[in-house]
Amino acid sequence: MKKYKPVSLKSVKTYSIAKRNSKVLLNALAIPSVKGETFRNFLHKLPNILAVNDFRDVVKAIVRARQDRRPVILGMGAHPIKVGLSPVIIDLMRKGVITAIATNGACIVHDFELSFIGHTSEDVGKELCSGNFGMAHETGRYLNRAIKEGIRKGYGIGRSVGEMIRTSKFRFKGASIFASACELDVPATVHVAVGTDIIHMHPDADGSAIGEGSFRDFKLFTSVISDLEGGVYINLGSAVILPEVFLKALTIARNLGNKVEHLTTVNMDFIQHYRPYENVLRRPTIDKGSSYALTGHHEIMFPLLAAAIIEEIEWI
Repeated sequence: MKKYKPVSLKSVKTYSIAKRNSKVLLNALAIPSVKGETFRNFLHKLPNILAVNDFRDVVKAIVRARQDRRPVILGMGAHPIKVGLSPVIIDLMRKGVITAIATNGACIVHDFELSFIGHTSEDVGKELCSGNFGMAHETGRYLNRAIKEGIRKGYGIGRSVGEMIRTSKFRFKGASIFASACELDVPATVHVAVGTDIIHMHPDADGSAIGEGSFRDFKLFTSVISDLEGGVYINLGSAVILPEVFLKALTIARNLGNKVEHLTTVNMDFIQHYRPYENVLRRPTIDKGSSYALTGHHEIMFPLLAAAIIEEIEWI
């Protein structure tokens, strides 16, 4: 066996740090906050590095898109509603920042319950043991009937639920994203996987109406995506459904000859998952466009993003 001796470091070559290119410069460092200063000052004092620069680029992309009258579309799972973001999302719609909403099926459940009774999100583990999970009869009755009634009027699920809440006497309907979208004529679509939502377990559930309503919404969403050139698509907390729906809608849009090339895609979640990375960030922008992953809790990151956008938009 060959015997090894420790190497000598005497002949190692070095150079002056003054000649080296460095990635972190003094002017990139954060500036400590001062008590009572403005949010704008807080933003300016963040370090000019990594995720902060991505965050600023996302803000710029959204502001530029709206200044150019291009869409800003929010695709989302239900968790953002459950962590209290409905008022922030509604405010961005009213300010003309968010121009379309796309959600999974669970969103209409939590949106309805907040507007109807002012609370939502049951203890799943506890209720599952007793067989009562998802069995609140008002949730199943109102939503399933709204979907069936909307189908008769030619609506998709998003418009059906939004109109039902908007025209109701629900005490807290001002907290409804779908009612606000209906009032503002903002496209709001719902993309359902049959069997994933509690209202599918109820006697009022009609599979043909749920399927037809979701398919209508898919076609409406595809129309919105067809106009996304120069715009921004944000995926907020949907790990599977919305990334898959977005990819298919984008495919149809391009297949039909719509130019959707220069777009910005953003994935916001507290864990970065495979499908959002591939279907929202990498694949849609593989030739042109930009993509950003912002990692953090929805209840912190999205209000920060909303506030930063509001600081930069001139017409607000």
